Amino acid sequence: MTEHPRRVLLAAPRGYCAGVDRAVVTVEKALELYGPPVYVRKEIVHNKYVVQTLRNRGAIFVDETEEVPEGATVIFSAHGVAPIVHDEAADRGLKTIDATCPLVTKVHKEAVRFAEEDYDILLIGHEGHEEVIGTTGEAPDHITLVDGPDDVADVEVRDPSKVVWLSQTTLSVDETLATVDALKTKFPLLQSPPSDDICYATQNRQVAVKQIAAEADLVVVVGSKNSSNSVRLVEVALEAGASASYLVDGADEIDPAWLDGVGTVGVTSGASVPEVLVDGVLEWLAQHGFEDVRVHSAIEEKLTFSLPQELKRDMKAAQG
Repeated sequence: MTEHPRRVLLAAPRGYCAGVDRAVVTVEKALELYGPPVYVRKEIVHNKYVVQTLRNRGAIFVDETEEVPEGATVIFSAHGVAPIVHDEAADRGLKTIDATCPLVTKVHKEAVRFAEEDYDILLIGHEGHEEVIGTTGEAPDHITLVDGPDDVADVEVRDPSKVVWLSQTTLSVDETLATVDALKTKFPLLQSPPSDDICYATQNRQVAVKQIAAEADLVVVVGSKNSSNSVRLVEVALEAGASASYLVDGADEIDPAWLDGVGTVGVTSGASVPEVLVDGVLEWLAQHGFEDVRVHSAIEEKLTFSLPQELKRDMKAAQG
């Protein structure tokens, strides 16, 4: 049992990152400005609560551009899209608002630049993830997906002296470094991107959860199962020493049996999770005897992103 029984260590930072906040506000402002319905290609961010809340306000989420009526407004999600999606939207006469996170856009631009220089690009990421699909679409003939260290043995390149790695922004830092190390063993001349591709928010949340996990018997991560960075937080918590860690969309998914023999509960949330869901978890824990909440602050975040130019232009025109 821990020194301070029945306490909660609340990680900071947690929850919304700058890119998610920008994307969600983009949909909210578009609904206010244009009126519903506003179409969104894919989930604007990977969180069930956020998507349902926006759906209730008039957002219509679609999987493919062809599902959007001709001439309508469509918002591209924070995870980014391939160039072909922009072409499809133009062919349908759609008004587009690109809510791609600027950090994802940075990776897209790196992929284009290295492809223009005829590099083989090894993209570290998870197959099928929307961000990976979008980045690959920037230079499909040059990009090979590497889904973890176990994939490295099968990777082939044209010229081992012209190969570079990029990564999905929401990966585990440790997992990515392990993959990079394996790639460098196979390709000693492997180049790194000019700056770290892993999102600052992903890194910060992993640092914070490592610190609380070392003292926690149980770590509850608030986030949806399709949220890559939320899933990674569970893995990081376990690797950092937590006896158990679970991913929940909200307090209603917590199993009281998880608290058996537990003195310290760590709580954090993924980068696409609104704070209202964390508040719900803290209230549930308080009702079960865990009223002592201590905030454990690892890093202070101050970064913000401005809204997409297309939306800012229309908002300014409406005000005029």
